[in-house]
This record gives sequence, C-alpha cells and structure tokens, in this order.
Amino acid sequence: MKIKTAEFVISNSDYRICPAPKMPEYAFIGRSNIGKSSLINALVNHRNLAKTSGKPGKTQLINHFLINKEWYLVDLPGFGYAKIPKSLRAQFHDMISNYLTNRTNLMCLFVLVDSRHKPQAIDQEFMQWLAEKGIPFVIIFTKADKLGKVALNKQIEAYKSEMQKEWEELPETFVTSAEKKMGTQEIADYIEKLNPHFKKR
Repeated sequence: MKIKTAEFVISNSDYRICPAPKMPEYAFIGRSNIGKSSLINALVNHRNLAKTSGKPGKTQLINHFLINKEWYLVDLPGFGYAKIPKSLRAQFHDMISNYLTNRTNLMCLFVLVDSRHKPQAIDQEFMQWLAEKGIPFVIIFTKADKLGKVALNKQIEAYKSEMQKEWEELPETFVTSAEKKMGTQEIADYIEKLNPHFKKR
C-alpha cells in the first residue's frame, strides 16, 4: 500500500464520540516514550501528523486520522506513566479499555515495544488482557536502528523465546525504525491485506 493522504479527524476521550465505524480502523499503543508518534509519522509520510515530544505522555486522548480516505489510524495514549497522578492513570486506563472493547471496526491493535529491552511485565499483562478479550493485535519492535543487526536479531529472538514460556502461539511481529522508516512499508502492506476483511456493522 502507498499512503497518499493522511488527515486529522478528531481527538476525544470517549469512544462513543469517535467517527462512525463505517471504515476499518487500526490503533497504535505502547508505553510512554516508546517512539509511537514518530513511527506513525514515518508510516504516513507526514512529519508532524502525530505530536512528538521528548517528554513522555504527550498523547492523552484518542486521536483519529483518516488515511487514503479509506481507513482510520488511531493514536492511543501510552500506558505505564510514572509521573502522573493515580487518578489520571485510572482515567487513561478506562478510556483505553472502553475504546478497545467497544470499537466494532477495530481490525488490529499495534502494540509497540522497545527492541532493546527484554519483555516488560506491564507489556505482557496488557497483551494477556488483549488475548482474554479477543482483541486482535500484533507486536511492533521499535528503535531497531539503536542496535546492530546481529544484536537486534538476537534480542528479538530472546524476546520471543521468553514469551513462548507463557504463549502457545505468538502474535505476528514487525521490526521498525522511525528514523530510517524501517518496517513501515511492511506495516502498510499488512493493513492493506486486512482491509478487505472489514465488514460494516
């Protein structure tokens, strides 16, 4: 798939205010400072579509973007905030879980993890919750340019091996670098492959 147009539609904190579910939708989520906004911008060839910041927690709403006038890309707030009040953390949790469990046109959730780190408990618990709720997801390894090729492959294999201790079958994975646009075409092609399976509710 070639991404030709990307336009902002709406930001909100309530899934009931999201655009009518008449087109397929793909959401991106990950821990704070995982490089989510940078990856989204690289994917859609738009430098400033998703707001980036050196300070974790820039994304605090459900952000909808219309891509190629055919499908929605959704930038979700990060999870695992260390520097926000518990009450706000709970608010984010409810906002995200309500969106994920009620958005009928959500085709796939892209869960971002840092390729440099071993599986984090918070990521694994979140993925387990997704599996229990029947929410389709894949894993995106970010910041691949920060490791050499051999080290990167070794790290990802170690990550998968650790996951296999708990998972019978692993979700599909993508290896990316926002800086080098590595993996972005593969993600776009994956979305293109899923789009025909969308059925209007």
